[in-house]
Amino acid sequence: MGLITETNQQYYAGSQGFRGNAANTINQKFPTTFDTDVILGSTTSWNPTDVNYVTNNFKLYVSSTGIPGTWSEWITEIKIDNNIIELVAAPGANVYIVVQLKSLDGGKYGSTDIEKAFGQIVEDNYGEYSYTKLSDIIDNYMVGYVGDGKIIQTAKKSDVLFFAKRSLQEFSYDTLKSIHSSELTIPESLSLAMPQDYVNYVRMSYIDRMGVKRIIYPANNLTINPYNTFLQDKAGSPIQDSLAENLEGTSITEERWAQANDKLINSQFFNNGFDDGYGYFGNLSGPFNWGRQYGLDPQYSQANGWFGIDEREGKFTFSSNLAGRLMVLEYISDGLAYDLDTKVPKLAEDAMYKSISYNLIANRAGQQEYVVQRFKKERSAALRNAKIRLSNIKIDEITQVMRGKSKWIKH
Repeated sequence: MGLITETNQQYYAGSQGFRGNAANTINQKFPTTFDTDVILGSTTSWNPTDVNYVTNNFKLYVSSTGIPGTWSEWITEIKIDNNIIELVAAPGANVYIVVQLKSLDGGKYGSTDIEKAFGQIVEDNYGEYSYTKLSDIIDNYMVGYVGDGKIIQTAKKSDVLFFAKRSLQEFSYDTLKSIHSSELTIPESLSLAMPQDYVNYVRMSYIDRMGVKRIIYPANNLTINPYNTFLQDKAGSPIQDSLAENLEGTSITEERWAQANDKLINSQFFNNGFDDGYGYFGNLSGPFNWGRQYGLDPQYSQANGWFGIDEREGKFTFSSNLAGRLMVLEYISDGLAYDLDTKVPKLAEDAMYKSISYNLIANRAGQQEYVVQRFKKERSAALRNAKIRLSNIKIDEITQVMRGKSKWIKH
């Protein structure tokens, strides 16, 4: 718990060096000690022509001198067992050997782009010390909380695993730093599919030419993405197919929204006597050009654009002025979508233990109520502490913001 096991070279460069045996022997073995397991996609994926070669998370380099520019990729048979790399063929006497995990810049041992180990394994490991793996949480709980003379006399590990995952999901929604972000370009279709691990959105923004984030606001009552779009006959009744199911077409509402001129909505067009019935003289009711007579409505009087959620198709939709824009989607995941997500910030580790204990006690038949309430209070207190710790409030940042609050606003 809390021990650093990687060297600086392993952590920052994602590489670990070895020296071959003095004798030019075969089947030499080299134990790697990365926090990340070295993965060989298949028994033959050491070969660059193998279809599984790209699934390896590392490359192996050898050099007779260790001097920069003399390294070449090892593309002869290797085996891996429990992070121990075995060179089946003889690498040569006293050669230098380097294991390079994949990194965004490819690492420093490949001479050409083809040789370099491109990926993001190294970068994914940065900052990992601030987290504890969920598997370690469960093992630590079984050791520290379960057993004779301990707070939980007996508990199945499967039950602990279940309540640990449920606690992680609940923490992810409003306590843990489980906000993911994706940089995407809004296509001409003005819609983007929701991420695979999407639970709820936090914020949407488009990025301007200076790299500044411009908030995109939800459309709310401005428009809607209809869930059902039934085809109708002249009498207005839905039309059915041969299986007696209602036929559906494309949404006319969405088509009109995609073609809408946002300047007629947010009052951004020039005032040059333009009317055309869009509310300057109040000829039409509705959101168009709201505010010309009665004051601006903040939810509509902005030029950044709007987004909606199409629940039926599982997509985000955008207003017409956002076509082709670079945007960033920030969203919440439940922390369990991928193995890489199953980790808990160390600042919330105690809250996780308290939550597991409460759930085990609360769901146990015949448990006395005062004991359940005690565990509930302990869980609430630990969760409150975790929220405070993870809120990352810095007095200097608050001070900088508050400096602007002392300005007089003149009317």
